[in-house]
Amino acid sequence: MELAKKVVDKMMNGDAFSQWLDIEVLEISTGFCKLQMKVRKEMTNGFDIAHGGITYSLADSCLAFAANADGIQAVSIETSISHTKKVMSDDILIATSKEINKTNKTALYNITITNQDNLEVAHFKGTVFRTGKEWFPKN
Repeated sequence: MELAKKVVDKMMNGDAFSQWLDIEVLEISTGFCKLQMKVRKEMTNGFDIAHGGITYSLADSCLAFAANADGIQAVSIETSISHTKKVMSDDILIATSKEINKTNKTALYNITITNQDNLEVAHFKGTVFRTGKEWFPKN
């Protein structure tokens, strides 16, 4: 668990976009991540609902943190999202990952995004390539 926090702290420190989203890490462990953020007015589109990229970006950060939490650098190679309910300004979003499968080279995750009423607003699926490179080499 300590390695997971150390990795995500390093990732978040260099991640200007996740910082702009004001993402808060609620939980982190190997293969698991839970994030929270509040939707702001400048994140809405012409329909006055949250731009789809907001939920996508939250889920993408959740994927990245979960996939890297074991200390091995991983990058996304395929992602998709389904928006199931509209998201409004001031909504609180929570993204929760579930590791489905992990090998030496790839890993598959499902990310569920819910709002403050615990209603699912989006479902994200992501596959990562595991590079084999350690975040904190022992040498």
